[in-house]
Amino acid sequence: MAINHDTSFVDNLKPSMAVSFYDRVASSGSNEAFRYPEGDGWTSVTWAQAGERVTNLAAGLLSLGLTPEQRVGIASTTRYEWILADLAIMAAGGATTTVYPSTNADDTAYILSDSECQVVFVEDDAQLAKLIERRSEIPTVSKVITFDGAGDGDWVITLDALAEQGAQFLAANAGAVEASVAAIKPDQLATLIYTSGTTGRPKGVRLRHKSWVYEGEAIAVQDILHEDDLQFLWLPMAHSFGKVLLSAQLACGFATAIDGRVDKIVENLGIVKPTFMGAAPRIFEKAHGRIVTMQASEGGLKEKLFNQAFKVGLEVDQLVRDGKNVPFLLKVQHGLFDKLVFSKVRDRFGGRVRFFISGAAALNKDIAEWFHAAGIVILEGYGLTECSAGGFVNHPDDYKFGSVGPALPGSEVKLGEGDEILIRGPHVMDGYHNLPEETAKSLDADGWLHTGDKGAIDEDGHLRITGRIKELFKTSGGKYIAPPAIESKFKAICPYASQFMVFGEEKNYVVALITLDPDAMEGWAAENGMAGKSYAEIVKSEPVKAMVTDYVNQLNENLNRWETIKKWELLDHDLTVESGELTPSMKVKRAIVQGNNQDKIDALYA
Repeated sequence: MAINHDTSFVDNLKPSMAVSFYDRVASSGSNEAFRYPEGDGWTSVTWAQAGERVTNLAAGLLSLGLTPEQRVGIASTTRYEWILADLAIMAAGGATTTVYPSTNADDTAYILSDSECQVVFVEDDAQLAKLIERRSEIPTVSKVITFDGAGDGDWVITLDALAEQGAQFLAANAGAVEASVAAIKPDQLATLIYTSGTTGRPKGVRLRHKSWVYEGEAIAVQDILHEDDLQFLWLPMAHSFGKVLLSAQLACGFATAIDGRVDKIVENLGIVKPTFMGAAPRIFEKAHGRIVTMQASEGGLKEKLFNQAFKVGLEVDQLVRDGKNVPFLLKVQHGLFDKLVFSKVRDRFGGRVRFFISGAAALNKDIAEWFHAAGIVILEGYGLTECSAGGFVNHPDDYKFGSVGPALPGSEVKLGEGDEILIRGPHVMDGYHNLPEETAKSLDADGWLHTGDKGAIDEDGHLRITGRIKELFKTSGGKYIAPPAIESKFKAICPYASQFMVFGEEKNYVVALITLDPDAMEGWAAENGMAGKSYAEIVKSEPVKAMVTDYVNQLNENLNRWETIKKWELLDHDLTVESGELTPSMKVKRAIVQGNNQDKIDALYA
């Protein structure tokens, strides 16, 4: 059943993200807004406290001479100060320009130069060093503000120093920030997000205030999130997925606990006990693999109990989704397993999660169903940076596994040539910064964004992604292959898998490069007499090759003949953001991985 939403809100959007923020401060002042780790605990901040800090920082930027739409960079991991800086930039009328902390000095200089940034916020001395190294290439940067480092009395100042400068500016120019906020127009540039890209130089996506305001209000009007919710936020704020969750927070009023350390996610979930979290599919794949392998290592009765629990859980789930009655004995079994097994799985995530939101890449349907059997709902969504991250999302009361849900209320979708997904609405970008030819390729004269993804829309308006047009390849036998579909199936089957990359364009059969999860393999090694061995030694061992062979064979049993993996190779390292083989949102840079391993791929065809 599709849920209908009133779309009249689109005609009554607030004029800017700055107005959205200050309206939220006014209406929820004493409520908790943010929470962040400090020392051994967490520090809580109210909306009123955040509002005062943002006002002083915004005034500090105005004192530096910031003018409307001038770009201000942020090079930092996700943390409370990132949010403050972003809100202050927008309140001062500037446009936040994002730089992933993992971006190398060359690309950092390119982004800051291409965007003509006037001011840059940096997290620490490591980020500052990149700017110092390439200072001659970023002549427009007149001031750097550091979150953790020390100022130099000239080019670099601290965040506290900026706030103090802002307070002094306000003493002499009362109402300066209010005047700045009031002057912002809906079509004014709010954010310049440089996509990490899978090839070539990053492209700056120009997004307006009304785009972000729309995203937040489109979530609020669906009645998905409320003031009493608590978000755990770890996603890179330099990525549009993180930014859209901030938009939703301003519209809905919930509190957010922030910590961008990926290795602390599971630990933090147990402490924070959030009601929801956004994440990339890799986080769910990793959690699924970890839980399954831990139970397998226990063996005996516990493993049998665990496996039987999920067998029953999946059966009950299917009956309920089909609208059929659950037999009494099966219902009793399910209740027992919920207490013995499923509740413990939920407790690993804090025990209060109403749902997770998955985006940035495709989520495997089997993994979504596995979590659902344990009572954890993962709502898959879809969008691009070019449409402010959010284009489609499943609803807690209306979701379909394998779909990314219906289009956001107040936007339009249609399928173009070759079933390409086309999107139109307030959330669509202005274009690519300084790249008119690239803009013309993605945005047509009627305002439709050409996504480059293939899809199918069912009778309820739910979209299913059927492939990435650029990722589809044809074998020498003329058969089309959609790599992501095969790759996600393997990761659902093999709990040790990290990445599975399919190749075979213009070849007579399909091959794969495989990486295994280092954490999972450390546990496997301890149980198989290889404790203390390096990752490379473990994955080269015959027992591991035999294990992976079994999983590949299982995969092949469920593929069309022309899709089956005839040969494969395990890489001696996992892909990482730091190595440049993954984007910060954990998508594989396929072209780079292929280039780095072309000799291995060629050998599979020798």
